[in-house]
Order: sequence, then structure tokens, then C-alpha cells
Amino acid sequence: MAKNGLLTADAIRPILPALVEELTDGIAIAQRMGDNSPVIYVNKSFERLTGYTRKEILGKDCRHLQGNDRDQPDIARIRAAIEAGEPADATLRNYRKDGSEFWNSLSLRPTRLGDELLYLGIVRDVSAMRQAHVALDRVANMDGTTGCLNRQSFIVAAEARFAKHASATILVVKLDVIGFHDLNNGYGFDVGDALLAETGRRLREVGASLVARMGANEFALTYELPDEASAESIVTLISAALAADFTVPGANVSLRFAIGYAIGKPLGNAISLIRNAGTALWAAKSDPLGGPRRFRDADYEQARRRVRMTRELKVAVANDEFVYHFQPQVHLLTGEWVGAEALIRWNHPLFGSQLPGTFIETAERSGLLLELTERSLTTVATFAGRLNANRAKPLRFSVNVSAAEFLQLDMAEMLDRVLRLTGADPAWLTLEITESMFLSDTPGVMDAFERLRQIGVGLSVDDFGTGYLNLRSLEAFPVTEIKIDRTFVRELTTKPSKRVIVRAIIELGRALGLTVVAEGVETEAQRAMLSEMGCAVGQGYLFGFPSDGESFMASLARMDSGQMEPA
Repeated sequence: MAKNGLLTADAIRPILPALVEELTDGIAIAQRMGDNSPVIYVNKSFERLTGYTRKEILGKDCRHLQGNDRDQPDIARIRAAIEAGEPADATLRNYRKDGSEFWNSLSLRPTRLGDELLYLGIVRDVSAMRQAHVALDRVANMDGTTGCLNRQSFIVAAEARFAKHASATILVVKLDVIGFHDLNNGYGFDVGDALLAETGRRLREVGASLVARMGANEFALTYELPDEASAESIVTLISAALAADFTVPGANVSLRFAIGYAIGKPLGNAISLIRNAGTALWAAKSDPLGGPRRFRDADYEQARRRVRMTRELKVAVANDEFVYHFQPQVHLLTGEWVGAEALIRWNHPLFGSQLPGTFIETAERSGLLLELTERSLTTVATFAGRLNANRAKPLRFSVNVSAAEFLQLDMAEMLDRVLRLTGADPAWLTLEITESMFLSDTPGVMDAFERLRQIGVGLSVDDFGTGYLNLRSLEAFPVTEIKIDRTFVRELTTKPSKRVIVRAIIELGRALGLTVVAEGVETEAQRAMLSEMGCAVGQGYLFGFPSDGESFMASLARMDSGQMEPA
């Protein structure tokens, strides 16, 4: 005993074996003998942990607990450390006497006893901790709504899988729920999530090696194919799995999907095939009636053009390269100009004036259209104020507003700000909105419409008759105008069925007290027939082409002075 009363190491040495016997961790000591390391001692916890008695395990090689599972990555590292007489730590799958598996957090420490090399092994069962980590990893890798892989884990898993099948023929399918934003807003997010979950469930049952939710309403699947020809039948199988109505709490709906796919030999490069499938999906969404779309080289070129256009549009927004042209709207009976539709144009520095069809879709998908909204409304309101300043009968100007603009921006607040800034009368402005916007009867959408009407801005249903707007919705929403789509007007004089439809729309508008505007009027015969049916206003090339603000004002001045014959 030391002078200060503390026991020395030599004093407690006799009781160390007893202490080791009572440790909760398993202890094993093995002696290095050539290529083998037989066990010469184990404690009670080792017996309890492994199910082997001391008599059964002594003399066995320390690898005995590994059973036939000798291909674990850490085993070679442990073997190298033992041969070098160095310490080692690893977590291995080991097996008890009854064959059950457990995860062993093993620590090996070398020590010398004379000329003999011994290894002290500390054995700890970490199975519960390992299972918890696996569960956490699984949660981190999964999409919580659908139970499918999330985007990042899909890419990692695909890269690993494709690396093992580098020479195989791989199919990557991407699909998107068409109009999902409208469903979310029309039925609510709970129903939207339920529809996504059901989509994920169906996709997990079509035999794919990997299934993932890649984004809001986009999914991806991978297959290893016996041959390239089998891809089409698999895509058909996926389409069939999604064809039946989706019945979830709160809704029974038929979903439509855009599908794009790519086939190829990955050669270890998963990203390229996934990207090609995404490019094909974009092409499929641009042609929703065209069915599933296989990736083509032309799709890649179009994708490159979209990227280039997005970049150019960003510059165009910064440089204010957008202007409005105005097409007159005319009273069909008197020929008097009563309004105009404001149509956006892009003054491209290289290619000149570009129609909206060449850039609006890219601008909307990239989010750039939202940056233009207030600036555009201010431009039109300023022009309306300038033109109507001294007119006894002011003209009304209509502006197209996309669903994205309407749903992501507070249009009522924005219009109020624009009107205060420009001094324009709200009655001079009408927002044209497609039928899909009116499918939603959620309080937020209805509230936005009502606030706009309280301000005094008109609301027009654009391309009426081409969508799914029902009469109940038309009556419920505070709209002021419906526009007959040009496809009905084009064949008005040649197809009796079109005349029946147009007459019904005009009578419906009259019954609801709405202004009815016919688009695409190009001939006198069309104008006369529409007027006879009671349609008040027409728009089309018969009355004038879209023109810039100065040209429009000059034409209106000639009309007012009688120098230009009413249409």
C-alpha cells in the first residue's frame, strides 16, 4: 500500500482476473500461432453473448464467430492488422451458437507475454444500435409522403446498381402528374398527398428495381432489360397501372400522366440516362396527347435551346426587352372599338419581335414570368390611362394572366398597387384567366377573385369551351366576361355543330349577364353570323392585327375621326 493510503497496481493485480470475469463486455484472449489464433480465454459475458461455453470455444480459432460470412469488407483489414501485430477496431456480423446473427463491435489489442503474441478482444453486441442507424438511414433515404426513394437516394442507388450492370440494357422512366397543381388547389393538400401516395404504391408494384419521387409530382423508375425491345411493353404496363381512377379520402379522380423514358447501356454513368429520361418527359409534357415519349437526340437539342432561352430571358427581363402590342375588340353591330387585348412581345436583340408562343412556356417554367407580372400590368395600365384620358367612351384592356402568376402572387394587392401608381380606372382592365383556374373552389381562390372584383377589375374566362369548366363554377365565380375560343369561330360557317355550341355559349353568357367576346373573327360571314346570334364583341384579323401602342393609337384616332371605315 502506498504511503497516502492508495493501493498500488501490484496490490490489485491478484483481483484483476475476477474483475475481468464480471465485465459486461465479452472478453476473449487468443494466442497467435502461425496462421491461426486459437482462443485461450473467454469471460462469462462472452459465454452469455455468444451462447458458447468456455469449454466449447477454447482452442477454436478467433474467426469461429464469423461462420461462413468471410467476405465482409473489414475482415481483410483485421487480418492485416493481426499479421502486423497492430491494434484493430471493426464492426462485424457474427453468429451465436444457435445461428442467430448479431453485430459485434470488436476491439483487438496486441500484447506480449514473453515471446508469445497475444490478442485481447473486447466483444460488444451493438445490434440494437445498428438497427436504429439502419432505420434512420432508411427514413433519410425515403420520401415520407409516398414511401418511395427520395431524389438523392435514387441517384446514389442508381449509380451503384448501374455500376454492377455496366454492360446491361437499362430503362429509366420518368413521369409527371398532369395538372397536379390544379388538383392540389381544388381538393386541398391532404387529397393531393393521398393521390401521390397512391401513385407511389402503384408504381412499386410494376416490377421496377428502383422507384423514387423526384420532385413535387414527378416519379422515376429503373429496370434492367433482357433486350431493348421489351422497354415498350414495360412502359405500357406502367401506363396501365396508372389508368384506373384514384379513389382516396375526399376525392375520386382520373389522373393523367406525362411519361418520358430513355434506354441505354449506362457504362457506370447513371446521371446521363436519368437526364435523358427527364428530357423526354419535358417533351411529353409539351405534347400531353402524344403519349409516352422515348428520348431522341432532337429532344436533347431542344433542351439545350430551352437552357439557352432561359439564360437569354433572364437578360431580357433585366434589360426590359418586353413590350405589348394591342389588338382591337370591336362591337359587332356598330363596328365601334370598345377595347383591346394586350399581347406581350419579346424584342429579341438578334431575332427581332418574338410571339409569346416561342418563349412563354419557358418563362413560366423557369419562374421568370413572375418577375414580369407587375411590370407588364403597369405598362398596360399606363397605356390605358394615356389613351383613355380624354375619351368619352374609354376602351377596356384585357391582359392574360397564367395560373402560376395568379396562384403564386397576390394579384389583388398587386393590381391595387398598380392602379394607385398609374392612376388608371380599374374598369379599364380585365384579367384573362384560363378555365383551369376556375376548377378550384377553395376559399383562397374565391377570395382572390372577389377582391379583384371589389377593386373593380374585370375577370374573363379565356378560351371558353375548351376545358372542363362546369356551369356551377361559372355561376359561382364573379366573372364578367367569357371569350369564345377561336376553334369554334373558325368553323362557324361550315359546321352546324360549331354553330350550336357557339349559340349556346352566347345564350349562357346573356343569361348570366356576362359580356361575350368571340376570338379569331377573320371573315365578314363569321362577323354577321355572330352578330345575328347576339354576340356583342369580336376580336380577330378582320378588325385589325396586333400593333404597337403608337400604331394602335393612330388607328383609333383615324377611326374616331371617320377617316377609317368601321369594321
